[in-house]
Amino acid sequence: MLTRHLKGHSLVKKHICRYCGKGFNDTFDLKRHTRTHTGIRPYRCHVCAKAFTQRCSLESHLRKIHGVQQNYAYRERRAKLFVCEECGFTCAASDEYYTHMRQLHPGNTLLHKYLRKQGTAPLCFLLYPSGYYT
Repeated sequence: MLTRHLKGHSLVKKHICRYCGKGFNDTFDLKRHTRTHTGIRPYRCHVCAKAFTQRCSLESHLRKIHGVQQNYAYRERRAKLFVCEECGFTCAASDEYYTHMRQLHPGNTLLHKYLRKQGTAPLCFLLYPSGYYT
């Protein structure tokens, strides 16, 4: 947390919003900010169906509006939610997420990064990593 906090004070912003040009030092902050442009709200209230861009906003809503208290043990991790930042599709399993990405967003750079790590990137992407191929 300290390292992440200190990054916030850096004048060099490595992650730039493609919509407005605002810079961020952390990919998480960029992803959260980008949702203000795309309208993607992956965290949905199970009581009233209101949707939120961040999990913490949903949890605050549940507590304040519906009286639902989230009880997590110290350092307990919440279940991960995989979110497609292109269309808003959400799921709980990485294989389902990457199947979605392959089928609906085959040109996505995050998908290609994942495929490179897996050693299964298409040859055209390895030759042209910027995505300039037909």
